[in-house]
Amino acid sequence: MSRLDSFIRRLTAQRDILNHVHADLNLPAGPVMEVGLGNGRTFNHLRELFPDRRIVAFDRAMGAHASSVPPEEDLVIGEIAETAQAYLGIEAALVHADIGTGYAEKDAVTLTWLPQLVAGMLGKGGVAISGLPLEEKTLNPLPLPGSVPTDRYFLYRKI
Repeated sequence: MSRLDSFIRRLTAQRDILNHVHADLNLPAGPVMEVGLGNGRTFNHLRELFPDRRIVAFDRAMGAHASSVPPEEDLVIGEIAETAQAYLGIEAALVHADIGTGYAEKDAVTLTWLPQLVAGMLGKGGVAISGLPLEEKTLNPLPLPGSVPTDRYFLYRKI
């Protein structure tokens, strides 16, 4: 598969899961956390899906398109493994984490802290969406929409 086709497949899966969570899953009260702001496309989509929720975005550096920059109080810049620690216990309704690199050795390092971080941000019954598998005892895997290929994206609910 070409890198372009892989990219399209990833973004399509991401959109389909976000739309599924919005339409089909009951979320508890609480904010939405966007771990990996990047260009801001997903943040922009989250704003459309959840206009009445606070959305906090994290990234190592600001790279978002001007139309997709969160308010200053909801933008956290720095090493995510460190800066996001301040948000443990926030009781988030949804955490979306798309910070995989496609390099197994780099993603393995991220997976030493990301599952615990996501679980720590979520409130009971909250939902996690991730481009990397999150193996954490309080996160139960949920079925994916039929349009999402296995192991392309991952969906969990916190128990």
